[in-house]
Amino acid sequence: MQISVAWRVIARVFLPFAAGYYLSYLFRTINALISGHLISETGLGTTDLGLLTSVYFLVFAAAQIPIGILLDRFGPRRVQSALLLVAATGAGLFAMSTELPSLLISRAMIGLGVAAALTAGLKSIVLWFPREQVALLNGYMIMLGSLGAMTATTPAEHLIAWIGWRQLFEILAAVTGVTAVLIYIVVPERVIILSTGSTPATLSSVFSDRRFWRIAPLSATCVGSAWSLQGLWAAPWLTDVEGLGRESLVGQLFIMSIVLCGGAWLFGTTVHCIRRRGVGAEIILAIVAVLFIAAELALILRAPLPSILPWSVVAIVGTATVVSFAVVADYFPPELAGRANGALNVLHFGWAFLAQCGTGLILEQWSTEGGRRTVLAYQVAFGVSVALQIVALAWFAVPSFRSFTEWMGSIVFFAPVDVSDAVEPVILYEQTVVLMPADVDAEW
Repeated sequence: MQISVAWRVIARVFLPFAAGYYLSYLFRTINALISGHLISETGLGTTDLGLLTSVYFLVFAAAQIPIGILLDRFGPRRVQSALLLVAATGAGLFAMSTELPSLLISRAMIGLGVAAALTAGLKSIVLWFPREQVALLNGYMIMLGSLGAMTATTPAEHLIAWIGWRQLFEILAAVTGVTAVLIYIVVPERVIILSTGSTPATLSSVFSDRRFWRIAPLSATCVGSAWSLQGLWAAPWLTDVEGLGRESLVGQLFIMSIVLCGGAWLFGTTVHCIRRRGVGAEIILAIVAVLFIAAELALILRAPLPSILPWSVVAIVGTATVVSFAVVADYFPPELAGRANGALNVLHFGWAFLAQCGTGLILEQWSTEGGRRTVLAYQVAFGVSVALQIVALAWFAVPSFRSFTEWMGSIVFFAPVDVSDAVEPVILYEQTVVLMPADVDAEW
């Protein structure tokens, strides 16, 4: 009976929201595939293309805080279904647009319409599933949603060759509208009753939490940059720097999308396993950041590696939100899930906008040679982002380093005391663990 109930919840709650996130990811990455068509048909420049693609992230980021509040107040079912109708309208307008202003407006509508796709899904998981399964299900949610990035490569390329990119967006508009109706009809309502003494469900309790501000810059600069690169700048790099033709380019983007899906599953499973062993997910986030910086440096320094290797790491990091949201779920109660996830997503998508638009502005400073940007232009543009990620990693590591030195000092201070049999953990803020003798007075 319990298994039957679980599958019913998956079918009526998990899968409909996964479908909405799938569409969100498809809209996010499709411009990398149609960028050439947009340039040839509308005469867009590099800066215009960067602005057009990144306005999705700007609107997405601006909507996260209001959406988080709406999710906590009205529930994910009503919020998600209403916004997807906006996305459907935007996709329809995008298919008909021929000038930059109309393209920007319709792209902004798409960004607003899918702005709740991930956070609504995560909120539904928190509401309907046991807490110990949240990280694992988050991973599955993002894995299924990442199929949208896969669809935006080879499958979409074949459709565009057959019917054209404008007709493709007309189909996407219809599918998005149907998904909105499906979510409204199929997904049940569920209300969280606040427990006595619970954390006040206010946004200030999220932004005033020091733990949030420790992980947020690192998560934002890494995840947002990964989205920017895969969503737009991977294609120009592979064309201008690696010299790939259209077929090879689409093939490599397809491989990156497969890796993207696998990364979501990997992160979800890893976080689920380590949390069962009492290990915090923060360490996984730090490891991901180090690998991401190393991959970007390999690209910038032109390391003698197959380009698919560092670009696969870039793709995987795009799903590290599984780790970030698992950390946030540990910091805040369920009634704050919408606000907390929305607050973190503001930084994710805000940084993606800055990285995507800023990269276009930097690249525009170099003239083209034979229709291609120089390697130096990309090295400078990507290098600025890497420098800021290193700063964020240092900010994240400082409390850990301070805690380590304090722990070493405590070992030296209590060296004469035999603590082999009588120790107890004292959990300090920032989740630091210091071993102290059990019989030491509490005033220590």
